Amino acid sequence: MVTTCLRPVFTLCSIALALAAPGHAEDLFQARQVTPAGEYTSGIEGPAVDASGALYVVNFQRPGTVGRLAPGATGSALFAELPRGSVGVSIRFARDGRMFLADYKTHTIFVFERGAAEPRVYFKSDQFNQPNDMAVARDGTIYASDPNWRRREGQVWRITPNGDGTGRGTVLASPRKLTTTNGIELSPDEKTLYVAESATSEIWAYRVDGDALREPRLIKKFPDFEIDGIRTDRDGRLYVARILKGTIAVLAPDGALLREIRLTASEPTNLAFGGPDGKTVFVTQRKGGFIEAFRVDRAGREFCLQQRDGCTDP
Repeated sequence: MVTTCLRPVFTLCSIALALAAPGHAEDLFQARQVTPAGEYTSGIEGPAVDASGALYVVNFQRPGTVGRLAPGATGSALFAELPRGSVGVSIRFARDGRMFLADYKTHTIFVFERGAAEPRVYFKSDQFNQPNDMAVARDGTIYASDPNWRRREGQVWRITPNGDGTGRGTVLASPRKLTTTNGIELSPDEKTLYVAESATSEIWAYRVDGDALREPRLIKKFPDFEIDGIRTDRDGRLYVARILKGTIAVLAPDGALLREIRLTASEPTNLAFGGPDGKTVFVTQRKGGFIEAFRVDRAGREFCLQQRDGCTDP
C-alpha cells in the first residue's frame, strides 16, 4: 500500500510513513506519537495487530467501542461497538485470525470471527473478578489475568476451545498467593507463562501443567512504579509497560534489564508488535488518549504467530 501525504499535514503523517517502513539502526527505540490526542478515552487499552498490520484498540471516543488504525494511517476509525453494558480491556489475535476481546464489565470473552464486525460470546463466567489481559497460544488456548484490585489479589484462567466455537475456562491452581494479576504473556516456545502483578511491580514466570501453575520464579521486581501490559518478542525478550513512569522496560528472559525506552507521555497501559515486519511496537497512552510507537530490532511473538513463515528473518 502506498500512502501519500500533503505538505501542510501535521507531522503525524511523516511519522506514520517512517514507522510503516523498515527502520535503520539509528531510528530504533525512539518513541513518536502516531495518532492525535483525545481519540480514545482514559480506558485506552488493547492493543493488538492482525495479520494485515491493522491495529485494534478498545474505547475509541467512548467506552464500549473498538477502534482500528489502518497500516500507515494517522488516525483511528470506529471498528465495532460492543453489546450494551460491555467495556473492553484487552484484545488478542489467534493464529487463525480470530480476534478475542475481554470485557471486564460483564465478565465475558468475546470473539470476532475473521471478517466479522460484530462479536459473539466465546466464554463467560461469574467466577471472574474481571477478565483483564490475555495471551493466546498456537492451539488457541487463552490465558487470562483476573485481578481483584480492591483486595489486591488475583488469579489466572486457562480457556480452551470446546470444539463448538466456544471455550471452557478453569482457574489455574497456584503454589503461591497471587496479587493483582495484570499483564500476561507466553514465551515464544510456549513453555513459560509470564504474569505481571501490578500491586507489587513483580513479574513471575511459571510452567503450566494442565490446570496448575508450576515452578514459580520471580524474574523481576521493579523498585518503583506499577507495571501493566507485557509482550515478548521472537527472541523471548519481555517488553513491559511501566505506567506512571512513562517507559517501556526491555528484559532478558531471566529478568535482566536490557534497556528502558522513554515514551512521549507518562501513562502507558499496554503494547503490541506490528508494522509490515512485526518490528513496530505500538503503545496505548492513558494520558492523552493516543497511540505512540517505536521501532525495534526483533519481531513480536504474537505477530509471528499469525505469519505463514512464522517470522524466519535472521
